[in-house]
Order: sequence, then C-alpha cells, then structure tokens
Amino acid sequence: MVFSSIIFIFYFLPIFFLAYYIADKKFKNIIILLGSVFFYAWGAPKFIFVILGTTFIDFYLVRFMARAVSKYLKSLVLLLSLSINLGLLFYFKYSNFFVDNLNHFLNHFHQHTITWEKLALPIGISFYTFETLTYVVDVYRGVHRPLKNFWDYQLYIILFPKLIAGPIIRYHDFAGQIYDHTEYENPDNRLRGLYRFFIGLGKKVLIANAVGSAADVIFAMPHDQLGTATAWLGALSYTFQIYFDFSGYSDMAIGLGLMMGFRFPENFNNPYTALSITDFWRKWHITLGNWMRNYLYIPLGGNRVKSKWRLYFNLWFVFLASGLWHGAAWGFIAWGAYHGIFLVLERLFLGKWLAKLGKAAFLYTFFVVMIGWVFFRIEYFHYSLEYLERMFHWYGNTYDWRPEGQFFYLLAVAAFFSFFTLSKWGQAIQHKVFFEQYTLRRHYVMVFLVLLLCIISAGRITISTFNPFIYFRF
Repeated sequence: MVFSSIIFIFYFLPIFFLAYYIADKKFKNIIILLGSVFFYAWGAPKFIFVILGTTFIDFYLVRFMARAVSKYLKSLVLLLSLSINLGLLFYFKYSNFFVDNLNHFLNHFHQHTITWEKLALPIGISFYTFETLTYVVDVYRGVHRPLKNFWDYQLYIILFPKLIAGPIIRYHDFAGQIYDHTEYENPDNRLRGLYRFFIGLGKKVLIANAVGSAADVIFAMPHDQLGTATAWLGALSYTFQIYFDFSGYSDMAIGLGLMMGFRFPENFNNPYTALSITDFWRKWHITLGNWMRNYLYIPLGGNRVKSKWRLYFNLWFVFLASGLWHGAAWGFIAWGAYHGIFLVLERLFLGKWLAKLGKAAFLYTFFVVMIGWVFFRIEYFHYSLEYLERMFHWYGNTYDWRPEGQFFYLLAVAAFFSFFTLSKWGQAIQHKVFFEQYTLRRHYVMVFLVLLLCIISAGRITISTFNPFIYFRF
C-alpha cells in the first residue's frame, strides 16, 4: 500500500483516523500499532514477521544490556544486537550483490560459480534497521533509558507514516512522544497535517510521476541510440523526479504524523538551492545525514583527527557508505564516492571559490548533483559512463522519442518549485504555509487549495499506471 493510491487515500486513511479519533486516549497507541501492522502487511505479508521478530529480540536484548553492570557484557550485547540487525540487512539487501560479483570473479578464472536463489528485498528494511540501531546505540551510550513496554518500542519502529521511507528518527528524539503525542493532537495540528499530506501528494502525483515517466522511457533506451539532447532531458527529468518523489513522501509522512500529534523532523530544505555540495547535504535527506554524522562520522573521529587527510578520508568514506546504504550496486557506490570527492574538494579549495559566486553558486550545485543522479539511476557503473558519454559528446537522435505536449510545461513547474525559495518572497510563502500559525482566513484558503489538489491528484492516480515511490526499494 502506498500513500499515493486510491485505496490508501479513500479507504485506509478515513477508516484509520475515524477509529483513532473516537478511541479513548489510552487506546490510541493500540490503534496506531494495529494500523501500522496492517499497512505494512498489505504490501509485504511475509516480511511483517521479520520486523516483529527482530524488534522482539532487540527489545529484550537492550533491556538486558541496560541492566548489565559489566562494561564488557554491555559491549558484548551491543555487538550481538548490531550483528543481528546488520546481518539481516546484509542477507536481504547485499547477499545477491556479493554473490553476483563473486561469480563474475570466478567466471573470469573459469571456476565453478555459486548457486544462489535471488532474495526479495523487504520494503523499507534500510530505514527501520537504522532506527533499530539508534535505539540500541543510544541506550548503550546512556543518552536515553530503554522503554519499559515492548509495544511502545514496536510503535517506534513500525509507525506507518515513516516506516517505509523515513524520515529516519533517532530514538532519543522520539522516545518522549510515544507517551505525550496526544497533547499535540489538536484541531489546528490535524488541519496542518492534512494540508502537508496533500501538498506532498501533489508533489508526488502531479510533478514526480509526470516527469518520472519520461525519465523511465529515456533511461530505458539503448544508449548507443540516445541523442545528446534527449540524454540531458532524461537526466534533468530524473533530477526533478527523485526530489519531488522523496520530498513528497516526507511531506506526507510528516503530515500524517502531525495529524496524530507526532512531530517528525524535516527531511528536505530546498536542496537544489544549495550553494555547494556541502550545503546540499545539509538540505537533502537531512535525517540520513544526521544519522551518518552521529553514528559513523563522529565514531571514525569526525573533525577531531590530527591529520587533515584523515579527516578527508573520513568524509569520503562516510559518503561511500551512504552510497552502499542506498543500494547494492556499483552505481550507488560510485554515486556516494562522487559526492564524497566534491565534499573533499570543497574543503580543500573549491569552497572559497564558490563563496565568491554568492547565490549563483546554486547553478554549480545543481549541475554536479544532476550528473551524480545518472550513477544513482542506472546503477551499473559502466552503463552510467556510457550515458554520460552521450551527454558530453554531441549525438543526433537516432531513437524515435518525442516528449508529450505537457512535458516542458511540467519541467518548468518543477524548476519553479525547486528554486523559488532563492527569492525572499519564496521563502516567506514557504514559511507561511509550513511553519507559521494559521489565521481563520488562511485555513479557508488552504482548505480550498487542498480540496483542489486532492481532486486533481485522485484523477491523475486513476488514469495513470506509473506510481512507484523511488525510495521504497531502499
């Protein structure tokens, strides 16, 4: 079940919130938990038992770890918990990749290959694994005490708005909300959450899906028949698709959470207006960046290393790991390494040059990011290089592809909403919509706009067969 589906919008959502709002306060978390289990089981009935089983084991391991007096025993339990969670992630997400590469190596030397049944990837496994790790590590560090009730921990992990594709919420930042979120469940927050949900739905259905269908067609073309102009249009389309797809999902998740009184962290802050790649990663998938900093970069030494080259290596390695986290393919690894290289270059000298450009530096960032998305989209490194070669050497179109009539109009709309906060008036509009208190008049305006978005989006969903969320496969 996806947020941008008729069954979710017109069946699951009304039934769930009707049950939630009429339930007594002491039963609200039970309603959320049951709804979350149903939501995940709808799309992955077999894998729901993987989540329930691992969270059950983790909960009691962490309770045992918190009570242990010996530091050695605490460390041993931490290692066991990390091994279980990362082991499952490796098994489902990376075993196919490693076996395929090992077989390629063995074939090269004419050796017998390994027979391995291809594994299906549980939806959202990377996201809930990272949240499980934050719970274990934060309790080990003494940042927060463990939860007393297993079902409260289960709620933290399986809460359906953020279960599939984030935001990634640290246990430390969420623990208190499990008990007091109903204090924030008021009419104003319900409405603001509803507005946020439908804004995200509009981003996903009306922009991401529209430009994404063109990107899919272009990237599926034989690369040796791809014209240069078409290749650039494909890269540009995917650049807008992945932003509006993922930020739209995050808006919907934040909105759904707010309707229940939960305060989720922001996950995007107009990343294509960033003035450097360093700035881009403060604005793109913010919760992943925070996770990587707190649980990988800082433990590696962070900025507190004696050698600058060690600092640069730490920075580059974290983004290499980020690429691998996104997917088990060389294209993802290349994408992470690519971003890591630009982050190091900006630390060395490029950052000073970019500072002189002022706001115009967003053109550099957008260009670098768009080239990087080619590695991310194609996944196979050598095919990515073939595609980039078509972009940077002139070729005429040898493949019969023509954009639909509204294609360039939709690209213009995507560009407008990607860059409009470069202006002060754009920033002011965004602040009023997402963060300021609403007057009664503004509520009337938003209700009208949201109804319009709902009708148009629902109409688009019913006539379109293209409706995947990109980050569901991570």
